[in-house]
Amino acid sequence: MYIVLEGIDGAGKSTQIELLKEWLIANGLDVETVVEPTDGDVGKLIRKILTYPNATDDNIQKTLGLLFAADRLVLMDKLEKLESENKVIISDRSFYSSLVYQKPQEWIYEINKYAKIPDLVLLMDLDVATSVSRCGKEDTFENEEFLTVVKDAYQELAESNDNFKVINANNGVNKVSSDIKKAVAPLFDICADCIQ
Repeated sequence: MYIVLEGIDGAGKSTQIELLKEWLIANGLDVETVVEPTDGDVGKLIRKILTYPNATDDNIQKTLGLLFAADRLVLMDKLEKLESENKVIISDRSFYSSLVYQKPQEWIYEINKYAKIPDLVLLMDLDVATSVSRCGKEDTFENEEFLTVVKDAYQELAESNDNFKVINANNGVNKVSSDIKKAVAPLFDICADCIQ
């Protein structure tokens, strides 16, 4: 099972991934977490470029699109191995991030055609102003104008893909965690109505 948390910066993905992992382990499941970009060489280069002042420029975005696709291909071996071991994989981002952050979308689809499709995508829906206030502003992406476009693109993806569940990330940590558990529970025959 491959579960991905997506959303604009500051939505609480990292926190919620840890809470979800702990809960799934407590329910007897073997869980591994992954993150995009990875900690490998390509991922490190991506993280460096994300801090550039011109990171939102067209050519830099295309370069990032290619680098993310390459980083994802490296990650595929790990995902396949974890799935063969019957582990639940929880990922902080997937190729859907590239579809909303980099353009043009048709090209991003093409260069990610070998990326694994998540079984479930939990879209952490957060108000843009809240996102900007939570971010450290280390990346050029962390501004309202850019994130508004990204948030709208995420909403379009959620409306057109059956594997998406939208989670209101404006709520407190415990409420968001409960909503995530309720979305995930049916995949593992866990009683969703028993979750508070």
